[in-house]
Amino acid sequence: MDQIAGIVHEPAGTAVGAVALTHGAGGSRESPLLQAICEQWARRGWLAVRYNLPYRRRRPKGPPSGSSAADRAGILDAVAAVRDFVDGPVIAGGHSYGGRLTSMAVADDGLDLDVLTLFSYPLHPPGKPERARTEHLPRIAVPTVFTHGTADPFGSITELRPAAALVAAETRILEITGARHDLGSKKLDVPALAVDAALGLLG
Repeated sequence: MDQIAGIVHEPAGTAVGAVALTHGAGGSRESPLLQAICEQWARRGWLAVRYNLPYRRRRPKGPPSGSSAADRAGILDAVAAVRDFVDGPVIAGGHSYGGRLTSMAVADDGLDLDVLTLFSYPLHPPGKPERARTEHLPRIAVPTVFTHGTADPFGSITELRPAAALVAAETRILEITGARHDLGSKKLDVPALAVDAALGLLG
C-alpha cells in the first residue's frame, strides 16, 4: 500500500471485502476517527485501509491547495489498490473533504463501489448555507450512508435530509446526537454504528 500512502488494518482470517477511507481537509490518515473505524471494519472481517490524499502526501500540514482533480485521481488509485487484495465487496468514503471527493469520484469519475460511506459530509461552509455542495449528488447511483452529527456547523440534519434524498440509490442517515464535525461522542460507539449502517446497505 506504499504507493497510496495507506495503512492496512487486516482481519483475522480471509477478508470478506475491502474498505478504503480517507481524511478531511485539515487531517491525515492518522485521524483518530479513521483509525477507530478501520479497526472496527477489521474486527468484522474486512480489510480496511486509511490513506492520505495526494495533497497530504506532498506536505504534512495545511489545507488542500489547487485543483481537487489530483485528489480525486488519488481516490481512484486507492480503491483500485485495495480491490486487488480481496475478492468481495468494496466500500469507500471518508471524512468531510475526503468523503465529498469520494462522492464526486463516484458521481463523475466512474468509481464503482458497493457502498459509499460519508462521515460529516460538508454540505456547505459554516455559516454559508447558500454555498451548497450538492450539485453532483443526483449522479450518485451507489447506496450511501451519511454519518452526521446533530451539531455539525457544516450542515444540519434538517439540511442533510433533502440532500441525501437527491442520491439516486438507497441512503441512510446515521444521526450522532450532540456531535460536531469530528463526530466525537461519549455516549455512542460511532464506528460500530457506522459499520452496521454500511453493512445494512449491502443487501
